[in-house]
Amino acid sequence: MLFDSSLRKELARSFGATLVVLVTIVMTMTLIRTLGQASRGSVNPSEVMMVMGYTVVGYLPPILTLSLFIAIVSTMSRLYRDSEMVIWFTSGQGLSGFLRPLFRFAWPVLIVIAMLALVVWPWSNQQTQDLKDRYGKRGDLERVAPGQFQESASGNRVFFLDKDSPDNRSGNNIFISTREKGRETITSARSGRIEQVDGAPFLVLNQGQRVETPADATSWRISEFKEHGTRVSGNDLGIADDSPAKTRSTFALILEPTPLHLGELAWRIGLALAALNFVVIAVCVSNVNPRAGRGGNMMFALFSFVIYYNLLNLGQRWISTGQVEFLPFLLGLHGGIFGLGLLWLAKQHNHWSLRLRARRASPSPLPGGSA
Repeated sequence: MLFDSSLRKELARSFGATLVVLVTIVMTMTLIRTLGQASRGSVNPSEVMMVMGYTVVGYLPPILTLSLFIAIVSTMSRLYRDSEMVIWFTSGQGLSGFLRPLFRFAWPVLIVIAMLALVVWPWSNQQTQDLKDRYGKRGDLERVAPGQFQESASGNRVFFLDKDSPDNRSGNNIFISTREKGRETITSARSGRIEQVDGAPFLVLNQGQRVETPADATSWRISEFKEHGTRVSGNDLGIADDSPAKTRSTFALILEPTPLHLGELAWRIGLALAALNFVVIAVCVSNVNPRAGRGGNMMFALFSFVIYYNLLNLGQRWISTGQVEFLPFLLGLHGGIFGLGLLWLAKQHNHWSLRLRARRASPSPLPGGSA
């Protein structure tokens, strides 16, 4: 009991420190990416922190899994380096005996990871998508960042303007480049404003010119105007919708088992099963030689983590495209890794080796020797 208590305390300290570091790194990277989206007009600048928060919450399952994995590997590696595992083995305990105290510590984390993957992950994606969609339905002049070129979601238009009105519905020095059916049109104006005509948004330009270039680019057509109106769609600068499967609840994915939905479902279930497997893998990769360096097993552990999650992503793509069936993939990947982990653990627990088996199988020499 005393050993279990000290082990859990050390695991908790290592897990907490690793979690803080990983969350800080992910928050920084997400903030940089969200600021970039806000500068391009894809995200409302006033909602950057909300988008970042929802995104980080969605990343919590792999973050918690990696934190738990590193905590177990670092703690057990320290026990090997300090020869405390020698005391454990000489007391008659095997390596598999570590699974019980480890799972006593890990089971609340595993439950949280499963809940985050199955419930919170689609909710956070839905909240993020709602924020982007709500911002994407605003008028073009409202969403274009002043002094920056902004491309539409379809790629057919490029906007540039300087805003100067409090309501963000008018601006100066407007530039619009449109490419349709091989013909390019460049329109510039001193000022412009958004007006509603029969419920549709129109951009009314004042004091400008329009340059049209045909598909063969053999001639130009230049026209000047005092006032010119062009219809702007609410989706011109919108955001291309992400895969709707990410925003659907797990129950909805089960009710509509399309290949795309099954691929997303395999990803969510795989996050929970991978966390369970990593507890077993951590025990196997923690065996280090006290005379060897400290970073070898940790590098191997991180490498195995990356490989596992790449297989998860690859399996999701295969299932979504119909190349692999849902259930055989789950059993093959997660069940196979769990079985290999137990076999590896049994090998270390029983000290199996091919050299020892070969020595036992070789015939013993006859008494008296040969002449």
